[in-house]
Amino acid sequence: MRIWSIANQKGGVGKTTSVVSLGGLLAEQGHRVLLVDLDPHGSLTSYFKQDPDSLDRSLYHLFFEQRHKDKAFVQSVLKPTSLPNVSLLPATTSLATLERQVSGQDGMGLVLARSLAQLWDDYDYVLLDTPPILGVLLVNALAACQRLVIPTQTEHLAMKGLERMIHTLKMVMRSQNRNLPYTIVPTLFDRRTGASLTTLKEMRRTYTDTLWDEAIPVDTRLRDASHQGVFPHQLEPDGRGVRAYRHLLKQLNAPVES
Repeated sequence: MRIWSIANQKGGVGKTTSVVSLGGLLAEQGHRVLLVDLDPHGSLTSYFKQDPDSLDRSLYHLFFEQRHKDKAFVQSVLKPTSLPNVSLLPATTSLATLERQVSGQDGMGLVLARSLAQLWDDYDYVLLDTPPILGVLLVNALAACQRLVIPTQTEHLAMKGLERMIHTLKMVMRSQNRNLPYTIVPTLFDRRTGASLTTLKEMRRTYTDTLWDEAIPVDTRLRDASHQGVFPHQLEPDGRGVRAYRHLLKQLNAPVES
C-alpha cells in the first residue's frame, strides 16, 4: 500500500481536485484506491454526494472507537464512489471539534496510521485530503503517509501558504525522526495572466529541487466533474486538466534515483 498526503496550509489551492483526479487515474490503471477526507469542511465527502452533516459513521468515529484497530469496523465506515475500485473514508463536520476533544491524549497522532494498517491488503493506494491548518488531523496525515504532494496555486499569496507548509513539514520530520519526500505541484495556472507566470517563475527559482516541472492548468471541466460527482477522467479523458494530472502521476510513480 502506498499512502500519499495532499496538503497545504492554505485553502483553495486544489487539494481535493488533486486527490480525486489522481485517485481516478490510479483506478483507471487497475489499482484499488482509498480516498480519505480529513478536512472538517468535508469537500471530498461532498464531492461524492455524501452529506458531512448527516453521516452516522466517519473518520471522526475512528478517534473515539477502540475498534479503529478492527478491520470490520474500519470497513464499515467506507463509502462507495462512482468507480467500483475506489472507496471513500468520509469526513463529518464533527471533525471541527476533534482538536479540543483529544487534546492531551496520548497516541492521537497515529490513529489514522493504525486504522489504515487494517486495510493494508485491500488497497494499493491511499490518498489523504488534508485540512489547511496544523493540528491533530494534519499530524495524522503526515505520520501515516510515505509521500507528500503540495498543490500550490500560482498566485503570490499562495507562496506564503507554501512557506508555512514547508516549515510544518520540516518540524514534523524532526519530531518523527524521518525523511518524508515531497513534491510541490503548481495549480490553477493561467498562462494568460502575469500573476500566474510571475509566481511560477518564483516557485521555480525558490524550490528548484522539489517542484514538479509542469503545472495543472485552470480547466472548467474539473469543476464540471465535481458538480456531477464523477472523476474528471470519466467526464473528459483527454481534457487539459486530466492530461496534466496524468503527467503528474507518472512523475510521482517514477523510481526514485539513489
